[in-house]
Amino acid sequence: MDDPDELAPAVRSILSAARERADAGSGESVSVASRDLSAAFERAETDGRVPVIAEVKPTSPTTDGARDDDPVALAEGMVAGGAAALSVLTEPEHFGGSVDTLERVRDAVDVPVLRKDFVVDEGQLDAVESDVVLLIARFVGDDLPDLLAAARDRGFQVLVEVHDRGELERALDAGATTVGVNNRDLAELVVDLETFESVAPGVPDDVALIAESGIGSPADVRRMRAAGADALLVGSAIMDGDVEANTRELVRAEADGDGAAEGGAVADEEDVSDTRDTTETPT
Repeated sequence: MDDPDELAPAVRSILSAARERADAGSGESVSVASRDLSAAFERAETDGRVPVIAEVKPTSPTTDGARDDDPVALAEGMVAGGAAALSVLTEPEHFGGSVDTLERVRDAVDVPVLRKDFVVDEGQLDAVESDVVLLIARFVGDDLPDLLAAARDRGFQVLVEVHDRGELERALDAGATTVGVNNRDLAELVVDLETFESVAPGVPDDVALIAESGIGSPADVRRMRAAGADALLVGSAIMDGDVEANTRELVRAEADGDGAAEGGAVADEEDVSDTRDTTETPT
């Protein structure tokens, strides 16, 4: 695990809170019958949709305000807009998430649901059932192989998040079959889409590859897909406005060419592909 002093203050706070919640599990190991994430991506491709994991994110520690809509209604809107899967924040202190929200969303939709949290201990895996769990290579360090195995023993699929080639090598050595490349540097919270473009060539063809962070327009979608992304994880750009229209605009980015979709809000947003974003969620 990296020296915490190398992380941005907001990220250090999140990591500290995660460690304090390390014993938050029920004490009993969960057993999950998970929905297949790869199959969901394939269905989207067959339907002519870009596979997008749309994120239900009420708030973040570095942005003002919160979205108070019913998360189930938001999730249903994202699925109606064509999302292949959903991501639900369960981190309570900095993102306003909860395991109850994830349970409600998962009961309401039929697509795979990723639990977006900061798991640093095996006990945290037992807090709630989901289809996919996130393990951040930088946070878990040498514990990655054991946590990956523990998650799979419970029936979870696992998204292993990396930021550079070194972390990618550790993820692959641990046996990761789904890898997300976070375009946001956790040391400075700066976003650069070139991060994905530099890491993607090192990912084997049999590993599902997801681009994370900084994807705010159809042009960004096409750029990440051209660089090898099998799917995209998108939060803020979808949550800002009409979630159904925003989701539809991104999943139609390749079919529509210029990405212009009537009623969509994403095309009007400022391009976030530059190396300059320091105000959104760390992952």
